[in-house]
Amino acid sequence: MQSIGSPLMWSSFAGFVLVALLVDFLAMSKQGAHRVSTREAAIWSLVWVGVSFVFMGWLWWHLGGASTDEAARSLANGKSLEFLTGYLIEKALAVDNIFVFLMLFTYFSVPAEFQKRVLMFGILGALVLRAGMILVGAWLIAQFHWILYLFGAFLLFTGIKMWWAAGQEPDLNNNPALKWIRSRFKIAPDYDGEKFFTVVGGVKMATPLLVVILLIGIVDVVFAVDSIPAIFAITTDPFIVLTSNVFAILGLRAMYFLLANMHERFHLLSYGLAIVLVFIGAKMLLIDVYKIPVVFSLGFTAVTLAVAMVLSLKIPPKGKPGGAYPFGAKKQDEQA
Repeated sequence: MQSIGSPLMWSSFAGFVLVALLVDFLAMSKQGAHRVSTREAAIWSLVWVGVSFVFMGWLWWHLGGASTDEAARSLANGKSLEFLTGYLIEKALAVDNIFVFLMLFTYFSVPAEFQKRVLMFGILGALVLRAGMILVGAWLIAQFHWILYLFGAFLLFTGIKMWWAAGQEPDLNNNPALKWIRSRFKIAPDYDGEKFFTVVGGVKMATPLLVVILLIGIVDVVFAVDSIPAIFAITTDPFIVLTSNVFAILGLRAMYFLLANMHERFHLLSYGLAIVLVFIGAKMLLIDVYKIPVVFSLGFTAVTLAVAMVLSLKIPPKGKPGGAYPFGAKKQDEQA
C-alpha cells in the first residue's frame, strides 16, 4: 500500500509520541493525585489541538506545499486535508468515549484526583491497540479491496444502532465485561489510594481502580473497531491514518476533563455522530461508483456536529426539564 511515510517520518513521529508521553508521565508524577480544573483541562486541550495543527502545517511544508512544483503542491494539499478530516472525525468519535468514561467514573465513584491516572493508562492502551489495528487494517485493504465494502456496511450498521441507542442509559450491572472481571478477580469494597491491588482481611484483592482501567481498555477496543474503519474511508495511507488517530487520542484526557461537566448540554451529539458514521459507511460502499471528495467529507462532518451541538443547547433533554441525570447518577440516587 502506498504511503507518504518515509522511514525518517515514521521514526520521527514515533520519537515525538514517546517524548510527549514521557513529559506527560513526569508531569503527572510531579503533580501527584489531584483534581484537574477546567482551566487546566482547557489549556492542555488547546495545547494538543495546537500541536496537531503544527504537525499538519509541517506535513504540508514537508511534502512541498510551498514549492513551485504543481504536483508537489497538489500532494501536500491533499494529504493535509486528509489528515485534518481524519483528525476531526476521530476527535468527534472520541466524544462518545468521554461519555462512557464519565459513566464508568460515576458508577464506580472514582475520586476526581484519581481519574487522571486512570485515563493515562487508558490512553497508553489505546495507542498500542490502535497502532496494531491500523497496520493490520492497512494490510488487509491492500490485499483485499472488498474489505472496504465490509467496513462500509459495518459503519452503516453502527451508525443506525447508535441513533437508536442515543439517549438511553447503559446498564453496567448487566454488562458482560464487568461480569467477567468480577468472576476473575476478588474486588475490594473501597479504594486504597492509587493502588491497583490491596489486602483486605489478609486476602489480596483488586481495587475498584483496576476494574475501571480494565473496563476502559475494553471500551478502547470497542471504539477502535468503529473509528478505524471510519478513517479508512477518508484515506488508506497508513501514515495519515495513524498520525490523525494518535493526535486525537493524545488530547483525549484533557478533553475529558473539559467536557465531563458539560455532557448534558450536548445530549444530541450522539445523533450527530450517528449521522456521520452512516455518511462514512455510505461513502465506503460507493467508493468504486463515485468517490466523494475529502473536502466535502470534512464540511459534512463539521456542519453535522455543529448543528447537533447547537440544537443540544436549544432543545432540553427529554424527561427532565432542568437537564438529564449524569450517567449512573439517577440509579445511585434511587438506591441511596
